[in-house]
Amino acid sequence: MADTPATRVAVRTAVAANERADALGDGVLAGAFVALALVFAAVAAASGDTFFFRLATEALILAGVAMAVDLLLGYTGLLSLGHALFFGFGAYVSALVLKHWSPSFWAAIGVTFAAAALLGVVAGFIAIRARGVYFALITFGLAQVVFKAVYNTRELGGSDGIIGIPQIRVEFGLFSVQASSPLGFFLVTLVFVMLLYAALAWLMRTPFGRLLVAIRANESARALPGILALARQAGGLRDRGRGRRALRQPVPHAARPGVAGAAGLPDIGQRRDHGHPRRRRHLVGALYGAVILTGLKSVIGTWTEHHLIIIGALFMLSVIFLPKGFAGYVLPRLRRRFAPGAGKPGEGA
Repeated sequence: MADTPATRVAVRTAVAANERADALGDGVLAGAFVALALVFAAVAAASGDTFFFRLATEALILAGVAMAVDLLLGYTGLLSLGHALFFGFGAYVSALVLKHWSPSFWAAIGVTFAAAALLGVVAGFIAIRARGVYFALITFGLAQVVFKAVYNTRELGGSDGIIGIPQIRVEFGLFSVQASSPLGFFLVTLVFVMLLYAALAWLMRTPFGRLLVAIRANESARALPGILALARQAGGLRDRGRGRRALRQPVPHAARPGVAGAAGLPDIGQRRDHGHPRRRRHLVGALYGAVILTGLKSVIGTWTEHHLIIIGALFMLSVIFLPKGFAGYVLPRLRRRFAPGAGKPGEGA
């Protein structure tokens, strides 16, 4: 195909149509997720069984962590084994705020978000200088160092954790929700997780989000003038090596698991070639995946103590027979139904 102004306009139009169709499909799946969660809440409330509320709340919290994993690995291509660091850090910071400073949900969330983002900058400054398996090992090492430090600190409870955390109410101005209420806290967690999803979906459609995708697609091409202009437009750092270029990425990656850890305390990509999308990733798949995995662990765990072996086998089967993932399987069908003129759907999950 000749590279002419008319060709460029046609390509941009096709890409824009594909992106609108993807956004529509993601919205349909996200709406279905919320609807199913509300139906579940109604059924569980009618049965009066709090166990399923606690399990579902845990699944939603882990969905927030899964979206952070998707942001870092699925979109940016960086494998981190240190997510537990930020998740646990958020839980401990919020516990200390509630116990020693103010029994306020919003104070705990705000302080935790800021502290987790700062920790993400520090950890990113250390880890992002490495590549591939070395990056993964450094993130794992950072998590282990913090774990051992907390485990051996008596002031933080050591192996027993922090005790004496007060029960709080989540204030919304005109009304409040008791965190000890299974139904109330489940709904609060659902709202927060969906807001995180909306924020991440918006982020990945901004110039900064496209820069993250460009890092995964072709890191060497980041020095091209267009990529550098995009980095400056997105507020990126100067082009002085991979560490400084991608240093901002750990901030949202760290802050979201940190907030998920704080929320859990009371209860417990795309590759482009001249504009053509080759492989798409969808954050909504992380929501469904976290819920399915948490449910499987609970159900299979009641059958056998070797449930991790069964879950591992299911993982391998899903990789073999569903390589595009849940969203990669469902979304092309939604596209054909709701936006048949959008062009060829993306291939990835």
